[in-house]
Amino acid sequence: MTTLNHPSGNAGCISQYDPQALPVSAAQAIVLQWVTPLAASERVPLRDALARVLAEDVISPIDVPAHDNSAMDGYAFDGAALATAGVSGGCGASARLTLAVCGKAFAGHPYVGDVAAGTCVRIMTGAPMPAGCDTVVPQERVEAHGEAIAFDPNALTRGANARRKGEDLARGGVALAAGRLLRASDIGLLASLGLVEANVRRRLRVAYFSTGDELRSPGELLAPGCIYDSNRYALGAMLQRLNVEPIDLGVVRDDPAALSATLKLAADTADVVLTSGGVSVGEADFTRTQLQTLGDVSFWSLAMRPGRPLAFGRIWSGGRPGAGRAALLFGLPGNPVATMVSFYQIVRPALMAMAGANPQPVPLVPALSDQPIRKRPDRTEFQRGLARRDASGHWRVTPTGSQSSGALSTMSEANCFIVLAHEAGDLDAGDAVDIMLFDGLV
Repeated sequence: MTTLNHPSGNAGCISQYDPQALPVSAAQAIVLQWVTPLAASERVPLRDALARVLAEDVISPIDVPAHDNSAMDGYAFDGAALATAGVSGGCGASARLTLAVCGKAFAGHPYVGDVAAGTCVRIMTGAPMPAGCDTVVPQERVEAHGEAIAFDPNALTRGANARRKGEDLARGGVALAAGRLLRASDIGLLASLGLVEANVRRRLRVAYFSTGDELRSPGELLAPGCIYDSNRYALGAMLQRLNVEPIDLGVVRDDPAALSATLKLAADTADVVLTSGGVSVGEADFTRTQLQTLGDVSFWSLAMRPGRPLAFGRIWSGGRPGAGRAALLFGLPGNPVATMVSFYQIVRPALMAMAGANPQPVPLVPALSDQPIRKRPDRTEFQRGLARRDASGHWRVTPTGSQSSGALSTMSEANCFIVLAHEAGDLDAGDAVDIMLFDGLV
């Protein structure tokens, strides 16, 4: 077995490198060093581009807005009139500026003609500004007198309520940068530029399977000592949220030959392979031992709870390092919550980076703990919590019952992780903690 923390084999490039008890932050850094973003791309219609990763910068083919236009319903005029209007009337009252209305402008139906001094154009939001006009007075600020309006000129500045051509996006400028994970607002932006498709990275292919003689798929009868396989379904759902191409390889029994054949098949067809179970030190935990033959291993245990047993490295379809096609492998723990925590904290950022995105850390929100929390130093813990805002607007959080790595019910009940730092110890009720909200993550 080759034990590496980087393809170059330079273990010293990561501080705190310990393949048997690696801090979470160091593991995250190592994994990202191993990642090579996909190079292949394809053009897809905008309707199919949501959650895809841009393969190149999108250059705006037009100015946005395409013309000077009104930001409000009101009256457009030459703002020079504001300077020539009297600043006050008798007894300190403000002077009124009176303008004659010479026409109307609507979105899609601009006013065509001259706007002489002392006149204005009735204009609607989004309508092009008439030639010679640069200011809009909102309709609620004017008094109408037949075909004329009057208003206080001191309440406006020249250029008010007018949007300038290209002020949002200038023609030839970068509208969206490569590596952008396209959101609904981005799809709308691309459509506003008149684009009908986007050049995106190809979808990442991720193969996944569970290991264990005791596992049965939902719908099958349970034999004595057997359990239903939840990990494969949870992994499939988490992968679906990332819009990758999933390859479900089912359940692999506790047999070294069967496991080896499945790993080689996975490496031959996928970019990344995820397994659950078989990475501890039990007699039937074969995943870790297979890695000793099929590839390179960076680490196999984290200073993290839940999720301590986690193997990461690279496997080869030819059965030995350098032979055939390579794929990154994450050997996740078998306990259901540990599998999910490991995916969110270690695998998810790597998949996003490999897909060509620019992953940003999920924000941590400060909160106060409603009860004491036991915590051993020298490992990062991700406890399940239920967070809420109190009457003063501050976040408060309570652990959701059992923190056993096999208790999926408390994971389902939770709406956040309570993130307890590597060096932290026990906490009292009222102590400050960080929470990672599930909204946007799961």
